[in-house]
Amino acid sequence: MSTEAEPAFRDVMDADPLTAQIWKRPGLSRRNRRFVTLTCVCATEPTEVINEHVYAALASGDISYPELLEFVLQFAVYCGWPRGSEAEVAVKTQYARLAAERGEDIAPLPDLPVESLGPTDHEQRLAEGERCFVDISLLPAPARDSPYFQAGILGFVFGHLWRRPGLGRRERRLITVAAAGLAGAIGPIYSHVGSALQSHDIGRTEMNEAILQFSAYHTFAKGRVLQKVADETWQRISPDDPEEG
Repeated sequence: MSTEAEPAFRDVMDADPLTAQIWKRPGLSRRNRRFVTLTCVCATEPTEVINEHVYAALASGDISYPELLEFVLQFAVYCGWPRGSEAEVAVKTQYARLAAERGEDIAPLPDLPVESLGPTDHEQRLAEGERCFVDISLLPAPARDSPYFQAGILGFVFGHLWRRPGLGRRERRLITVAAAGLAGAIGPIYSHVGSALQSHDIGRTEMNEAILQFSAYHTFAKGRVLQKVADETWQRISPDDPEEG
């Protein structure tokens, strides 16, 4: 961790000895712990707590500024646009804060090219959304029979969001699993925990550690739900291997 990150990191992490110990555990990288933690705090905590976690992620170099901006979009889709707005402001203000501390000038970001929004042909976008849904969820794609499924799930979430290059699929999995756990929506929990393990994008030890990280920053009650689903999934997909896969 860089010197610049240490004060903010200590303020946030060392306030709770249990939480501080969790960050030191093997099995999940600090970078990936940050994605789980940011999802929890951006969804539930006041602005000052969000700011300190965003600052620590930037100052440590664990997550870059462009990656955090991409995190905000994934987070907003699964945790809600109002909280996403707060996360966006936190990322930009803490990036400016860090730059000021380092004596660096910040050049305004250019407008993103329209090509970054993906295909404009609606049929192509829906077809690609169906293929991505199957690839990510490991389930048949839903019918295009409602605005939620056609425009939302196929047209945007899987037709665009999961296919964006700004974050890897592993990071998007961790953000989404945490978001599903926060919501307590049992269907999405089974879907996202199950597909993350079954695809081997997230290993069992990594999932267990992600759930522990989630529990420390949200609640152990909801963490137990995630753990139950992870254990059931692992028993189903690898009944002869109770450990890591």
